[in-house]
Amino acid sequence: MSLNLLIRKAIPSEIETLADIAFVAWERDLLPFLHGPAASREAERNRLSAAVRDGLDRIIVAQVNDVSVGWCQRARGRAYIPFLFVTPLLQNQGVGSALLRRMESLLELEGADRIQLDTLADNVRAVNFYQHQGYQILALKTEGAPGRETQMSVRLEKRLDPWHGPIDDIS
Repeated sequence: MSLNLLIRKAIPSEIETLADIAFVAWERDLLPFLHGPAASREAERNRLSAAVRDGLDRIIVAQVNDVSVGWCQRARGRAYIPFLFVTPLLQNQGVGSALLRRMESLLELEGADRIQLDTLADNVRAVNFYQHQGYQILALKTEGAPGRETQMSVRLEKRLDPWHGPIDDIS
């Protein structure tokens, strides 16, 4: 199935829509791997809303037929992706791949020679997705406070081909 996919910058009027997309994807794809405080639906909804609101200037959105269906955010000042979410109904349709490729291109234009991200180690679907996109596992790490419920995450990295030189205006 071919989607009429558009990738664009996020806009302030869609903060709650993007947070909802993230929460639904988190609930389906990540919540089954979480325990204790990390599994708090209310805390995660608040965290995702804050992440969208605070990072709106670093978010790109995937839109299909004028409906936002996914988004990707980069960290401020570094080539790191803290969030990539696609609505569950459109996962495995190329939306996540398109968002990732666009974010990588933007970072290449800024001169980044590599990009990193983390995902839960137990989320084999996500780890396989990123590896299929050319990412390699760098490390396993423990997340969470010592003495509390912890989760293992995987740090992945992809080498980029950064642009070196001026970007001329198109006349």
